[in-house]
Formats: sequence, structure tokens, C-alpha cells
Amino acid sequence: MASENPKEVQGGEPTDLTVDDVTSTSVTLNWNSPKHIGTSGLAGYLVEYSKESTETWVAANKELTTKNVLVIKNLSEGDKLQVRVKAVHGSGATATATLPGAVLIKQPIDPPKIRSPRNLRETFIRKIGQKLNLSIPVQGNPKPTITWSKDGQPLPSDRVNICNSATNAILFIRKLEQEDSGKYKLVAQLDTAKDELVIDVQVVDKPGPPQNLKLGNVWGFNVTLEWQPPKDNGNAEISGYTIQKADKKTGEWYTVMEKSHTTTYTISNLVMGNHYNFRVFSENLCGLSEKAALCKDTVYIPKPSKPYTPRVYEEKDFNEPPKFTQPPVDKITTAGFTTKLFCSVRGNPRPKISWSKNQVLLDENPKFRILTNEGICTLEIRKPCAFDGGVYTCKAMNALGEVAANCKLDVKAVVVAQ
Repeated sequence: MASENPKEVQGGEPTDLTVDDVTSTSVTLNWNSPKHIGTSGLAGYLVEYSKESTETWVAANKELTTKNVLVIKNLSEGDKLQVRVKAVHGSGATATATLPGAVLIKQPIDPPKIRSPRNLRETFIRKIGQKLNLSIPVQGNPKPTITWSKDGQPLPSDRVNICNSATNAILFIRKLEQEDSGKYKLVAQLDTAKDELVIDVQVVDKPGPPQNLKLGNVWGFNVTLEWQPPKDNGNAEISGYTIQKADKKTGEWYTVMEKSHTTTYTISNLVMGNHYNFRVFSENLCGLSEKAALCKDTVYIPKPSKPYTPRVYEEKDFNEPPKFTQPPVDKITTAGFTTKLFCSVRGNPRPKISWSKNQVLLDENPKFRILTNEGICTLEIRKPCAFDGGVYTCKAMNALGEVAANCKLDVKAVVVAQ
């Protein structure tokens, strides 16, 4: 082409030459193909660099590359490089693209970042005696400085072990005590950049027993107990109280109520003539208190002075004669199509049901089927003809009487179009 010459190709240099990445020992370059490529095509690219203090250009690739990306390796941290990329065309001519400024070879700085595990985003609850093992992912380049504190104070080295790996900050306590509860703060710092994470740790134990358990009112077969919350809740919210009673004759304790949310409770259905003792346990998420609050007073349920005479109730007579709650209704049907007649009857004892047509019983006729279910009486007429039309009677009868109801069935012939 007219625009080509043996040494330089006008517009044939690589375009958009940029630096993709820089580390302490390498630099990654990226570029796009030339806007103009001659008829001889493109043989490849040659990448060269020169240190700032020298004028010697060093080839980064011994052989031409056809890719649009190249990594210059084995560099020294702190060097400043001038970089250029030559596009070598098939005719031997070249065109060069040069980075406008020097590239400083240094380790890139990534600000510190603490990744909070999902289970630590709310209060982290552990029981006394369990171990605490917090492993928190920490990112940053170079490795950030890790520090821990609790409630703004340094951690005691005799009980708390700190171990930081390349990717995690680890805090370990072998056996938790209640004073280990608090807000643990993790700080990752790199120069002036830092990231923080606060973990709320709650160490809980079983609660103490309720306080000041005493009797309230005593009446009939009922007793009211009253108490106050425990002095030590085990560092956790009291979820309820368990109330128990014991008969002095047997001495065995029976649970009357579990997880009562109030500090008063009325025990009912106590047995006359018995003496009772009572006790109450506190409960939180660790379970029931080791000890119970025992009521000092014993309750005696006295026997009544007068014998109890139960009230005599007259027995109700539920017997009744049959009665139609829904009598059968007149109906028009088409010949050849099975049809049904319905009615409903009540009565006690259960009435016997019979159907008749024009005063002739239908019990033994196979064309008719009689059904009775929960007082619903059904007469099924299979493929009726004009002869099956007439007056149908349903009769219900028991020992107290009988009742009958009539309905009319009209059977229409099928009209065939001419």
C-alpha cells in the first residue's frame, strides 16, 4: 500500500498501551492491535524496557508474541522503567507505542479488610467452661498489623491466646468464665488505613434460685405462691420458673407448672386431708437452677365438716317420634336418565324408612334402590320410563309413631328431531 515503507508503518503502532498490574517483581502490559495493518500482515509484537538510569533497551520477549498482553518478570523493587511495544509487520517494518511515563516497580497496597463471619454478627453466646475460638478472615497487602482488646483494655496474656495466620486473626480461650463476657475489638491496620470489628461475647451459666418464696392466699383446694427473681440470673435473661409440689406422706416432688413467666402462681386441685410442701426453680437458656427455693410453710387442706351430697340431675329423654325436616319435592325428569328423590327425617329411636309408588311398596323392586345415611333418605329410580311417573310416598316409623310425605314424579319422553 502507498502508506507503507520498509522501515516504518504509518499508523501501524499498537494502540491503548496500558499497565494492568504492578508487583514487587513484575509489570503486566496490555494493548490493542494497530489501526492499520499492511498487505503483508502482522508478524507479532516486541516488548522492550529501559531502566530510568540507563539508555539501554532490553527485550522482554526473545521471540515475537502475537498476544496483546505480556508480563515483564524478574524486576527489582524500586526500579523505574520506560516501556515500549513494537508492532513488527510482515514486511519487516515496525511501529512503536511508548508509555508516556515511567513505571515504578513496587508491591501494591491493598487496604485491610475484616470479613465478619455470619455467626458473629449478633451476640455470641457461650456457656461457662466451654472454649472460645474466634477465627476472623483478614485481608490486606502487605499483611496488616493485628491488635485485640476487650472493653477498651488489653487482653490478659495468661488466659487468652492470640495467633495470627496469613489470612486469619485467631483468639482462643480454653475455659470461659463469666468475666470473659464483653465486647472484643479486632483492629487491622496498614499505615493510616485500618478496619475494625466488634464482637459481643456473652458467657452464661445456670441461674440461682428464686428469692423470698412464700405463701399467698390459701382457700378451698387452692394455694397462691409468690417469689422474687433470682439474685444471680447467670448473665442471661430468665425464661421462666418451674413450680413443684410434694405430699408429705410420699415426699415425692411433682411438677405443677413449667416455664411460668410470672412471679406468682396459683396451684389448684389439692387433695383434702393432705399436707403439702412447695419449691420453685429458675430457668434461663442454660437450664434450671442447681438449687430450688423451698417454701418454709407447709399447707394443710382440711376436710369439710359436712359430707358432700352431689346434686341429682334428672335424666333427659331424647326419644321422639319421626319428623320430616325436609319432605320430598315434586320432580320432572327425562325418560331413560336415572333420577333420585330426596328427603330428610329425624327421630329417636332411628326410624325405619320405606318408599311406595301409588301405595305399592318398592322394597323388593330391583329397579328402585333405597338409601338412608345420617337421616338423609334417597330413592334412586334407574332409567325411568313414562310408566314410572306417579305419586311417591316416603314413610318413617319408630316405636313412638310414624309419618309419611308424598311427592309427584313426572317422566317426560325424549323428543327426537325429525
